[in-house]
Amino acid sequence: MRPIILPIDLGERLIPYQEGWDLQRRLHAQVVAGETPPTVLLLEHEPTYTAGSRTQPADLPRNGERVVEVDRGGRITWHGEGQLVAYPIVPLHTPVDVVAMVHALEDALMATCTDYGVASIRIPGRSGVWVDGGGQPARKIAAIGIRVAKGVTMHGVALNIDCDLTAYDHIIPCGIPDAGVTSLRAEGAADASVTAVSTELGSHLVAALSWD
Repeated sequence: MRPIILPIDLGERLIPYQEGWDLQRRLHAQVVAGETPPTVLLLEHEPTYTAGSRTQPADLPRNGERVVEVDRGGRITWHGEGQLVAYPIVPLHTPVDVVAMVHALEDALMATCTDYGVASIRIPGRSGVWVDGGGQPARKIAAIGIRVAKGVTMHGVALNIDCDLTAYDHIIPCGIPDAGVTSLRAEGAADASVTAVSTELGSHLVAALSWD
């Protein structure tokens, strides 16, 4: 299996969350039916808070902003301008190993960070990709939340590139109160942009998600 990369209007417009979710569901049904090859969508959303199945009331925005409840794992996060989102719609091996899939996504994200000179780490027990705080709380640079239905994944990853990090001030990101958030630009990657990073992330995702 070698997924194809499908950018959705990158650099041209921000995709409303509902539009992206509807596209995922249509594509998921086609991949399950064998009508479409495994595909990774790359896009940039309009500003939106989304809440996964484990979101707690204390996580929710304190500024009254609307939250979209979604059928993925994880808790609350933010999407918006300056953040690259990748939705892999790909079949998994049988028996399904969700942990292996999450690790493959983390590998692709960490390789992308390395491309831009940003050292990233995993934190045991916490999904996603992090920057070591050096004695201060670690900073999350990429979030992961997936769902597997009929052996095929949907939802995916969000890599902060050059976004307004104050959007996270109104929530408890991913339900983790003792950590911060960051972006490639905030970590010194001055040449990082959504369109540029999409090339590297797309290549790393193809490598991480290709198997026989």
